Amino acid sequence: PQNSKNMNWLMAYREDIRRHTNQGTNGGWLSHMLTQPGLWALLQYRLASTIYRSAMRSILKRPFLLVMTVWQKLIEALTGIRLPHTATIGAGLCVGNAGNIFLNDNVVIGINCKLSYGVAIVLSGRGEQRGVPVIGDRVCFGEYAIVAGKIRVGDDAVIGANSLVISNIPDGCTVTGVPAEIVGGNGSRG
Repeated sequence: PQNSKNMNWLMAYREDIRRHTNQGTNGGWLSHMLTQPGLWALLQYRLASTIYRSAMRSILKRPFLLVMTVWQKLIEALTGIRLPHTATIGAGLCVGNAGNIFLNDNVVIGINCKLSYGVAIVLSGRGEQRGVPVIGDRVCFGEYAIVAGKIRVGDDAVIGANSLVISNIPDGCTVTGVPAEIVGGNGSRG
């Protein structure tokens, strides 16, 4: 895809849809939009994030954000997916399964990443180490993976199911375990 920074919300959402329809499931884009809770959450995120980041006057922005926040809470209740409008999420995010997906308000996620059921990317740490993760491009998260603290997960990394990532992960590595350790150099590329 194009550089996410140069995309408007609609272009980014189209890339999200493209990623969902390329996951080997049947049906076209309309079928996916109607049946994939991940796409419902992404639509809400893309619109709310656009309003949040816009240069719109505060007197107009606040009511729109209030409506978007109510919509976000409705989507969270229906799908179990929390994508806050203050997070920075690159185009082409694929949310594999609905349910128990939690992102911190300040998380940064690159392009073409994949979140599975139960993934949490959260704030952790003390003092200078307190913060949220920065996730690179094309990172794939296994079910119930947790990434916590002021760390960086490199491009093309794979985080195994039930892993707890609390330290930096280099580009192209596969990690698993509690705490997660590198188990291979065969990342998500391709």
